[in-house]
Amino acid sequence: MKKILYILFHRSVLVGASLLSQVVFLILMVNFFSEHAVGMYWFFIGLSVAAALAIICSRMEPGYKIAWLLLILPFPVFGGVFYLLVGGGSVPKRTKKRMQWMIRKTEAVLQEDFKADDLLPLGGDAASQATYLEQRAHCPSYTNTETEYFSLGDKAFPRMLEELEKAEKYIFLEYFIIQPGVFWDSILSILERKATQGVEVRVIYDDMGCMFTLPRDYHETLVKKGIQCRVFNRFLPVMSLRLNNRDHRKFLIIDGKVGFTGGINLADEYINVKERFGHWKDSAIMLEGDAVWSMTVMFLTMWDHAAGWDEDFSFFRPPASQVRPWTGYVQPYTDTPLDREAVGQAVYLNMIAKAKKYIYITTPYLVIDVATNTALCNAAKSGVDVRIITPHIPDKRYVFEVTRAHYPPLLEAGVQIYEYTPGFIHAKNFIVDDRFATVGTVNLDYRSLFLHFEDGVWLCEAPCIRDIRADFEDTLKVSQPVSLRQFKHLNIVLQLYRSILRVFAPLM
Repeated sequence: MKKILYILFHRSVLVGASLLSQVVFLILMVNFFSEHAVGMYWFFIGLSVAAALAIICSRMEPGYKIAWLLLILPFPVFGGVFYLLVGGGSVPKRTKKRMQWMIRKTEAVLQEDFKADDLLPLGGDAASQATYLEQRAHCPSYTNTETEYFSLGDKAFPRMLEELEKAEKYIFLEYFIIQPGVFWDSILSILERKATQGVEVRVIYDDMGCMFTLPRDYHETLVKKGIQCRVFNRFLPVMSLRLNNRDHRKFLIIDGKVGFTGGINLADEYINVKERFGHWKDSAIMLEGDAVWSMTVMFLTMWDHAAGWDEDFSFFRPPASQVRPWTGYVQPYTDTPLDREAVGQAVYLNMIAKAKKYIYITTPYLVIDVATNTALCNAAKSGVDVRIITPHIPDKRYVFEVTRAHYPPLLEAGVQIYEYTPGFIHAKNFIVDDRFATVGTVNLDYRSLFLHFEDGVWLCEAPCIRDIRADFEDTLKVSQPVSLRQFKHLNIVLQLYRSILRVFAPLM
């Protein structure tokens, strides 16, 4: 009985019920006014026409346009109202102003580190990517930064604990999911102890990401332990565009000297202590050196946004790190959905366009937009060895079906696709020609590319690129190839289901 009551009164159920009731009320209200007032009927029709025209004239990705038009046109009375509530609302002026201020502050703090021209001796391909990230994402490229790649969360976990023990000034964490268990409890134990020693500890977690893993008031629990905490974008039971914008970033930063990022959240399945969907294959990267300052500014900017602060970032800048042997170029970057600049997508497209020999990709979801699909197909048709590894065991069945719906055009173009048979692969890695790589949080799906706050690390001729490639090749050995023949005789119902899911994928 307690379990049943817990489920019934869980905030996800209450929020879901509230949102559903709003949709039902809206439909009933619109239908009532349409049936009893001719003027209101034509008003709602006009609203839908205006919404459709706004979509057509907008700068949104074509896939969004098609999906929304297919929702609005069959339901002209209700469709326009629904779009304006959850799909077409503009960002409030206050939020825009705050975001522009954050961008200007980031640029001012990091401007002195900009040095994309230093990559010119490595060729135009390298310099142009670095220049894009500096000019559009305000993220500098760095040398003098050691990188260590972790092919599993299991391997990153002990190293994270080891580095946390060394903290002297501050520890910053920003994660999409936190869940009590071996992983988080081990970290929390160190955070508590460090906080009592005078180390400043700050935590940001996403409310949607932690909907099923943490109680609503968990931030208060952390505050009682001496840990500062902010919850990103509280999930309110009100239909709104802001529900789509989640903080999907993953940062662990120690004293501005060491930083971790990658696909790993702070929950036990990410280190295979708890099994979900078979063996969980993920990745992470650790930076040590100058580039960690950029990651620190990324965190502080988000903290200021969530807390409403305006603090002096220079207080957190570490002293100059020791000079290291050649480490290649390391460029942490971040992406925000509020500035009309799809940084994560641009990084991927630039890497695909620059490939001459091979492109190796691991991604949990392959729900790609038209531009990415075209780029991958053109690369394969041009003789570039394009290989993609996706999961064989899905975490979300409908997303898995959408992923498989995207296979045929790629396979026809010569892209080789494999599925990781031991379980679920959550790593988001690109490796190109042994020269370039990126490890981060950006999935190959619409939400990551266009709606979420994301981050990654772009690497140019860094030693760890060899390790990323070796991991891909090892993963390939336990992955099964997908052939076009598998899609020739699919059940007609399944084909139709996948086709419908693919059309509406941008809205999922």
